[in-house]
Amino acid sequence: MIKQDSIEMLKQQIDIVEIIGNYVDLKKMGSVFGACCPFHNEKTPSFMVSPIKNLYHCYGCGVGGDSITFIMEIEKIGYREAIEKLAQLSNFTLEYEKNTKKKFDEEYKLFDNAKNFFKSQLAIHKHLYEYLTKRGLTKESIEKFELGYCSTSFEMIKFCDQNLLNKQKLTELGILGYNDNRYYARFNERIIFPIHSPLGKPVGFGGRSLKDNVAKYINSPQSQFFNKSKLLYGYHIAKEHIYRNEQIIITEGYLDAIMLHQAGFKTAVATLGTALTNDHFPLLNKGNPKIILSYDGDNAGIKAAHKAAFMLAMAKKEGGVVIFEGGLDPADMVQKGQIEQLQNLFNKPKPFIEFVLEQISKNFDLKNPLQKEQALKESLSFLHNLSPLLQEEYKNFIAKTLSIPLHLIPTKYKIQKQNFASKTFIPPFLEQNSHLEELIIKYILDDPNLLNFALDYIDSSIFSIHQDTFQALIDGNLMHPKIIGIQLNPKLITTPNGFQNELKILILRYNNRLLNEVSEDSTLDFTEKSFRIRKIKNSILRLKQGELIAYESFSTF
Repeated sequence: MIKQDSIEMLKQQIDIVEIIGNYVDLKKMGSVFGACCPFHNEKTPSFMVSPIKNLYHCYGCGVGGDSITFIMEIEKIGYREAIEKLAQLSNFTLEYEKNTKKKFDEEYKLFDNAKNFFKSQLAIHKHLYEYLTKRGLTKESIEKFELGYCSTSFEMIKFCDQNLLNKQKLTELGILGYNDNRYYARFNERIIFPIHSPLGKPVGFGGRSLKDNVAKYINSPQSQFFNKSKLLYGYHIAKEHIYRNEQIIITEGYLDAIMLHQAGFKTAVATLGTALTNDHFPLLNKGNPKIILSYDGDNAGIKAAHKAAFMLAMAKKEGGVVIFEGGLDPADMVQKGQIEQLQNLFNKPKPFIEFVLEQISKNFDLKNPLQKEQALKESLSFLHNLSPLLQEEYKNFIAKTLSIPLHLIPTKYKIQKQNFASKTFIPPFLEQNSHLEELIIKYILDDPNLLNFALDYIDSSIFSIHQDTFQALIDGNLMHPKIIGIQLNPKLITTPNGFQNELKILILRYNNRLLNEVSEDSTLDFTEKSFRIRKIKNSILRLKQGELIAYESFSTF
């Protein structure tokens, strides 16, 4: 039997576009990919794949699901065989166990309990909340990123005992420590930054101390849930914006990422106290965004940027490097209100190849002929790993940087065939107006808390087209094909605070429909019909005046 934690890790690594792309010729269309459906014959593409949601849906035949579902359907195999096929396609090594199938509900619940404790402690310790606001963080940012505070070990152990939490399991997860026959809070007296998987599940924490005699930052220890070389802080919040804007800004610190979001740079994430590595590519490859390295201008920042830029250049990634001079970082600039300057920097990053070549030259005294020769040697070593076109393009750059004749810069390559993508297409269904009913459901999918609010005013019977879809939403069946279709439809655009307005329109349309039905109902006597018409018209008037009222069906009259 395959270990459940191995399956969970596979799911996090899977790129659904890459998987389905092995079977279907996908074409990029904004933040989604499209093709002719492999499950039915069609000439007009209606098969959509979303790297943001990790789901696919055909608007023609209605099929849909995730990567596992796709492999099961396309290969006509079972669940386990599909997992093994996905592992093979993703170059992932599965782990097996003989008898038991491990579940992780308890672990994720413990992470949630710890996160909620930390959040409650921040609310109690007002001086720490004030410290964060003095650093420029708004209340909304603190809540959005769920910042917290780990107080004394006594308070945390007390919380664990009161809530009957498994302290041994908390220790295994790196939330507690154990020494001298006692448990203690591992993040004792630190501001807490919860760290989530790409799917939004809490998997660890970063802790910042305000004391001078201890490590400034510590993270959760490596575990089956937490691998700092594979995670990016804030990715679960930023990923939709990353796909939509085809850009990702990578910073060195948690506060940098949060402050950039606060300033409107919603694609910002942060590495977890470590350099960018090849292990980050499963995330960096999703949606193929332009990558902007946003690093400090100190020696450590420049060194990390050089290493990352070299790696990204070798991977032929679009983007570049932004180095902050004068001891500033992105958080400082946001706090100072230098938003326009930040935007200008991000608009014109130094391309990875240019940055690497410049850094190579800066490592040598170019006035010394022997060192200049060494600089040329290293520059050529880097250049010869690039494509033929790029080698030719950057010969002049090296010559200018090192102040040497162009003929001293030879190229070295093999001719390779180039594949050029065909013209992007847009299927007709994307140009059609979306149903209001779908938009209502999309709001609730984006914010599940809206469901209870909606049920105070409507139920599934108010829907004329999507009764079964809304009922599936109520039942929690998020893999319902129509639910998936709504999730992937890029024409369904929600806006902040727009849900109530759309809900009013839905109820208003229902009442207009109901008014016509009652007016044409010949089975009603004059008194009953008049009473119902007056009541419906009164509801219509109140709705038009901006009041949100619950709908009334025939059965409530």
